Amino acid sequence: MGTPFLYKAWVAASTAILPIAGRQSMAKLRRAGVEPSRAREKLGHASQPRPDGTLIWFHAASVGESLSVLALIDRMGRALPQAHFLITSGTATSARLVGSRLPPRTQHQFAPLDAPGPLKRFLIHWRPDAALFVESELWPQMLHRTHARGTAMALINARLSQRSIARWQKQPALAGFLFGVFDLILTQNDAMARAMATINAPTDRVAPGINLKSMAGPLPQDDETVAQARTALGGRPVWIASSTHPGEEKSVLEAHRQLLERFPNLCLILVPRHPERGDEVAGLIASIGLTHGRRTRGDMPQEQVFLADTLGELGTWYALSEIVFLGGSLHPIGGHNPYEVAQAGAMVLSGTHVTNFAETYAEMETAGAARLIAGTQDLADRVADLLTDDVARTNGVAAAKDYAAAQTDKLDSIAERLITALGLRKGPPDA
Repeated sequence: MGTPFLYKAWVAASTAILPIAGRQSMAKLRRAGVEPSRAREKLGHASQPRPDGTLIWFHAASVGESLSVLALIDRMGRALPQAHFLITSGTATSARLVGSRLPPRTQHQFAPLDAPGPLKRFLIHWRPDAALFVESELWPQMLHRTHARGTAMALINARLSQRSIARWQKQPALAGFLFGVFDLILTQNDAMARAMATINAPTDRVAPGINLKSMAGPLPQDDETVAQARTALGGRPVWIASSTHPGEEKSVLEAHRQLLERFPNLCLILVPRHPERGDEVAGLIASIGLTHGRRTRGDMPQEQVFLADTLGELGTWYALSEIVFLGGSLHPIGGHNPYEVAQAGAMVLSGTHVTNFAETYAEMETAGAARLIAGTQDLADRVADLLTDDVARTNGVAAAKDYAAAQTDKLDSIAERLITALGLRKGPPDA
């Protein structure tokens, strides 16, 4: 297959704009508090040495994609005890969160820009034996140059929007050129596997997999903070609304105001998806007439609402309740990961807009581990039911825990499939 014109054009364009794009990219990381030596990773300058032996590279986009592969790396690491792993991502937030949860023998670097110079430096230094790209992280030169050096490659958790599929269908030569680099393409579901066949992907290498985000490792929790929060609560009932988006907080707070009429000492722990919206959400709480504390002020949950407007503490708050409403679902956002809630030992309530995790929610609903709700009144009613019906709540929590435990075998199967397809196990299986 010849090199498509669009690829050649992108190589030329990326070379021309690299001086500007490089400065902007590094400046953005510096503004986010990243050290200069680490910001230079965007230009392919490694800040850590390459470990000896087999190196398996995972490339993801941002927080969700990066965190989704940690459990997979852990499983592959157990099967390949001599291998080392590298995760690359693009944002300062992903670097901080991934950096605090790295599996054994794993390093993090910022992904190099998709231009000749940065990629050459990156690949010469790291020399990956295998490269796994997550979801829709399909940078043309990164894929082509990695493949050209003989690296085994896979696309995992593959997910493309309908708009992306339509664009690829209009460029079959470019699609075949880029998707043809993969030894294995594992999609999130059957429908995406069928869609890949329509965009000139190698059908003999495409297979339905699982949504890795639904199998991420448990969220970390700070035991000391959990103990302090429980002391502050003094045995009060608690429910949690997490990963909420603009427009959802109002529904959640209205539901909480209704619940306070029946449960006057009830506490809501409200965790916005983006903590930088803390001031906005605090203003909304005040406008509704509810008292609140804020984590960024050093408060503990003592008022009617506790605004948890910090990053990386979600696992700590999940330890405080068996009832969690998961946002991104009352409006057509696509939903967020219910598996994290199940792992924490809580039942999941969610809106109906959960296309990003449709299969997971369907399984959890069938198991009794999750329940979809229609809006504000339904949310208030369902939380009230769980607060008053100990049997229903206990059964829901048990179902959530059972569902989380049942995913381990699936993840082991995916890890083994990737190891085999990428030729990573040399010698007998237990070598």
